[in-house]
Amino acid sequence: MGLFLAIISCSHDSHDKERESFDVSLLTQGSELQLSGEYEAFVRLNIIYLKKAVKMKYKEGKGLCYLNMAGVNVSAGNYEKARFFFIKAEKDLGNSENAYHKATFYDDYSLYYSHLKLNDKAIECNNKAFQYLKEAKKTKLTQKLLPRLYVNKGIYYAWKGWLGTSLKCFTKANALENSAYTNCMVAQYYLFIHEPDSAGIYIAKADEKMISQKTTDVESLWVYYTMGYYYNEVDNSEQAEKALKKALEINIKTRRTYSSHIKEVYKALADLYKKKNDGGKAYFYLKKYMEEEGSSDAARFAAMNKATEDFISEVKQESDWHKNDLPLFIALSITVLTVSGVYVHKMINGLKKKKNTLKEQTNALKNRVQTKQLEEITELAKRNDSSFLLKFKELYPDFIKVLLKINPDLENSELTFCAMLKLRFSSKEIADYTFVQHRSVQQKKYRIRKRLNIPGEIDIYDFFENLTE
Repeated sequence: MGLFLAIISCSHDSHDKERESFDVSLLTQGSELQLSGEYEAFVRLNIIYLKKAVKMKYKEGKGLCYLNMAGVNVSAGNYEKARFFFIKAEKDLGNSENAYHKATFYDDYSLYYSHLKLNDKAIECNNKAFQYLKEAKKTKLTQKLLPRLYVNKGIYYAWKGWLGTSLKCFTKANALENSAYTNCMVAQYYLFIHEPDSAGIYIAKADEKMISQKTTDVESLWVYYTMGYYYNEVDNSEQAEKALKKALEINIKTRRTYSSHIKEVYKALADLYKKKNDGGKAYFYLKKYMEEEGSSDAARFAAMNKATEDFISEVKQESDWHKNDLPLFIALSITVLTVSGVYVHKMINGLKKKKNTLKEQTNALKNRVQTKQLEEITELAKRNDSSFLLKFKELYPDFIKVLLKINPDLENSELTFCAMLKLRFSSKEIADYTFVQHRSVQQKKYRIRKRLNIPGEIDIYDFFENLTE
């Protein structure tokens, strides 16, 4: 009997180790693929492990696959699909004897609610995650999850305005993990409450940890963005530009994951150059921000939607799938068709509103840039500066082209004179700025009329004003 019990015990231990190995491998690989933006590879991984869970008769393993699919749909903004997968995951994980399963479920669920700006629900789920994590046995997975629970709690409390509790959560997370990311989150808090001196201490620590520890590309991007934000706050434009440009470099690798990060980088660069009074670059990055705002969500949605459909079709072909799970595929197929249409409609409406707002901002900045350039070239003309014509061409690139099309033999001096008329300088002003007699300016006007075939009844200023229209 003792030998029999020993055999049963060994079998049970082996069974538990197999499942624990399943969990660690799935969640570790899944996290790496999600953070790298490899959606297709992420879905393929979950298909493999879903089939494996079926063969092992490990329903909690299936639940973790559904939870992964829910989480990646949240990051892509597919909240309806995420909700569907959360419901499926809860059925498999809700009664799990493994408290870590429940903790990670409620952690992901809290992030879902935070994306929907439902902070009270996010905090409620976060509290449940803490409760179950306390009951779970200590493993590498639980040690990794605990500081992230504190970070998320800090974010939720900050959004609710509970700043004291928020700071306690961030500092607790940092004490546990002490990584580039957790130091960065403490810095974010101090920037949020406008205490750049305190933020600077943690920015330096985040920079140090990013060099000494292995930091994911997505988290590095976020750290560099925070550094750029900090340096802009303390008027160190050179370091701010350097950090934000570094974030852009990292974006090449992570473009399909959490694209809201890169939108914020573009916005920060636009603000930086606006502060430096460099209207041209400010306009360029605001335009990039607007383009990213208008296209990234749709691109991510399309990629994630295709990946989700691949997940459905692949699993349908699994010969070992239980018959009682067939309704899942039917429901999921219907969901893909109906929810996609609803989501796309909502997304398009939202993008239209954002696009209109951004278009207004972009036009305002564009007008500001043009006004500043006009002031600059006007000042160059008043000083009779030789670079006047070159700068004028930058502001009115088509004007000179049209003049040369009318008469290819026009000289630079004549083009410069036409440019001054385009700016509506009077004959007296032109005479004063170019150090010639008023009569000479009148003669030049006459010659230009002949060279460009301008009829005598047409006002010469109106001719140049309407030349490029």
